[in-house]
Amino acid sequence: MEQAWINATMGGILIGLAASLLLLTYGRVLGVSGIIGRIYEMNRGDLAWRLMFLIGTMAGGYIALSVWPESFQNIQLESRYTRLAAAGLIVGFGTKLGNGCTSGHGVCGIGRLSPRGLAATCTFILAGIATVAIIGL
Repeated sequence: MEQAWINATMGGILIGLAASLLLLTYGRVLGVSGIIGRIYEMNRGDLAWRLMFLIGTMAGGYIALSVWPESFQNIQLESRYTRLAAAGLIVGFGTKLGNGCTSGHGVCGIGRLSPRGLAATCTFILAGIATVAIIGL
């Protein structure tokens, strides 16, 4: 249990550091839905850092799988792909409706003391609680 706590803490520190560096260097908020959702913009300066973020995210997952393969052994999908696709579309709709995702509002919005970020994060949490209560785990 102690190792999981250390891993979670280190992950949180790295996410906070990445969000801070992006804000300091580019003046941009680290919100994954906004970064990926606007990758089609053809402004070269914007496109470059968005692509680097996407490549870094995928490389980080590959590195984690290579270094800690045991962490990925017990992952099993218990839903059909159609259900997962529907869930993804609903999440995408929600991030568009809420002007951002949990990373943008939760990590950066609360970190910047944004009332909109706090309201959105509370909404995410309450929606998650309601979903688990209705559908169950």
